[in-house]
Amino acid sequence: MMEGSAGLKHKHLEFTLAAVSELSSSSVSSSSSYTPVIARFSADGGVAELRFRQGSEFIDGFNVDLGTAQLFKLGPVKSLCVSESSETNKERPYSWGVTIEFRNEEESRDFHSAFEQWKEEDVVQGTHLPNGAISASKSKFDNKIEPSSAKMYFHYYGQLLHQQNMLQDYVRTGTYYAAVIENRADFTGHVVVDVGAGSGILSLFAAQAGAKHVYAVEASEMAEYARKLIAGNPTLGQRITVIKGKIEEVELPEKADILISEPMGTLLVNERMLESYIIARDRFLVPNGKMFPSIGRIHMAPFSDEYLFVEIANKALFWQQQNYYGVDLTPLYGSAFQGYFSQPVVDAFDPRLLVSPPMCHVIDFTEVKEEDLYEIDIPLKFTASVGTRVHGLACWFDVLFNGSTVQRWLTTAPGAPTTHWYQIRCVLSQPIYVMAGQEITGRLHMIAHNAQSYTIYLTLSEQGGILQTSSCKLDLKEPYYRMSQPQPYTLAQDQQPHQLLQAQDIPIHAEDLEEPELLQQPSENSGAQLQ
Repeated sequence: MMEGSAGLKHKHLEFTLAAVSELSSSSVSSSSSYTPVIARFSADGGVAELRFRQGSEFIDGFNVDLGTAQLFKLGPVKSLCVSESSETNKERPYSWGVTIEFRNEEESRDFHSAFEQWKEEDVVQGTHLPNGAISASKSKFDNKIEPSSAKMYFHYYGQLLHQQNMLQDYVRTGTYYAAVIENRADFTGHVVVDVGAGSGILSLFAAQAGAKHVYAVEASEMAEYARKLIAGNPTLGQRITVIKGKIEEVELPEKADILISEPMGTLLVNERMLESYIIARDRFLVPNGKMFPSIGRIHMAPFSDEYLFVEIANKALFWQQQNYYGVDLTPLYGSAFQGYFSQPVVDAFDPRLLVSPPMCHVIDFTEVKEEDLYEIDIPLKFTASVGTRVHGLACWFDVLFNGSTVQRWLTTAPGAPTTHWYQIRCVLSQPIYVMAGQEITGRLHMIAHNAQSYTIYLTLSEQGGILQTSSCKLDLKEPYYRMSQPQPYTLAQDQQPHQLLQAQDIPIHAEDLEEPELLQQPSENSGAQLQ
C-alpha cells in the first residue's frame, strides 16, 4: 500500500512493508506487531531520504540518504538497500545496509520504481553528499574507459559460452579451487567480496570454504545467471549476495576480510581489470585483509622463431601485387607489413625457442596504486645462451595465492599445462643477430588506453661487436590468435637446450615461497615430439 506521491520534493511517499532489518540484525516485522512498518520517501530540508517508522515513531538509525544509496533485488519480495554512512557517524564508519521484505511482488516492483524516481530527482537537483561534494555523474571507470569498449566488454562476459570457456580451463579453475579450499582458515567465518564474479563460481568456492558471507559483484548481464546458479545451490547460496554493478560504483553493507577475483588478462594487464581489483581493495578491504591472488609477475625472454617471422611477413605479400584488376597495390605494402607486426601473437610455444633465461616484473596487488598501472616501464637485460637471430620478446605471467596455510601459484608459462591465456610474443619486423654470451638490452614500455588495453613499445638491442637495435609498436587490444598447442621446431645445430628453471626462483620479499617448476623441458615421451 502506498500513499502520496505528486511533487516529489514537496510531498512524501509511503509503503507498508512485511519487515525491515539492518543487515546481520534481527528484523522489525509487521507480523510481530499490530503496528505496521512503513517505508517513507521524503525530501525534508531539500535532501531526498528514505526512513522507516512504526506508528508515529521513526526507527533510529534507519535513515537512508538517496544521494548515496543503491537498491538491489535479492528475490521476488526481498531487497537490499545499501548506503554510505556520514563521516560523523562514529558507530557506523563504513557503508551499511538494510534488508527490506515486501508483502507481495507488485509492491516490491512499485517500491523499486519509486526508489529510482526519487533517486533520479535527487541527482537532478544536485543534492550535496555528507562530505559536501556533488555526486559525480560518471564513475572512475566511466571516466577512463571508452563507452563502446565497455559495452562490448560486458556483452562478451555476459554470455555463458565465454564463461564456459574459462570454466573449462581446468588449470585456471582447479588452481583457484585448490587455493581456496586449502586455505579454509582464510575464509571460514569471514566476509568475502568476489570482484567481477562472472558465473559466481569463485563465490561458491568461498562459501564451500566456510565464508560467513560473500558479496559477488558483477557488472555484466552474467549477474542474472550467477543468481540462478547460486539459487540452485541453496546450501551455499544462502551466504552469497549477487550485486549487479561496477565495483567502482556499488556500495556494500560491510567491509571485506578477503577479496577474491580473476582479473588477469593476456600479458596479465590486458582488459585493465587489475585496476578494478585495486579499486576494490581501496574501497572495501579491511586493513591487512587478504587478496586472492596477491601478487602477479610478468615474465619475459627473447626468442628465436624463423617460422613465425616468415609467416607474419608473408601475410603482407598480397600487397606486393602490381596488377590487381589493373590496380597497383604496392603503395600500401609497407603499411600492411608494419600492421601485421603490430599484432602481438597469442599462442603456446615450445620453451626451447627462448634464447636466454627469463626475467620478471613483479606487481604486488596489496601495495600497487591504481595509477601505477596506467604506465608500466620495464628495462630489459638478458644474456644470450646461444648464437641465433632474435625475433622478439616472449612473455607470460603467473600469480600467487599467498594463503595462510598453502602458497599456490597459477602459471601460464611455456612448457607448463596450457591455459586459455596461452603465452604472448611481440615480434620485431627487423630481427637482430646475437652470439652466445652477448648481452641483450632494451625496454618494454606499456601505456594504457581507453579501449581497456595497452599500447606496447618494445626495443631490443645487441651490445656485442656491432650495435644493433630494433623497435616495434604493438596494440595489445588487437592480437593475432595463432594456435592452441605448441608445435615441433627444429633446433639449430649450435643451439643446445638450456635450463631456465633457476631463473624463475626470484624472491618476492624476504619470504622463501615455494613455487612450481614453470618451464619444464619436454620428455622424450611427451606428446609433442621435438626434432
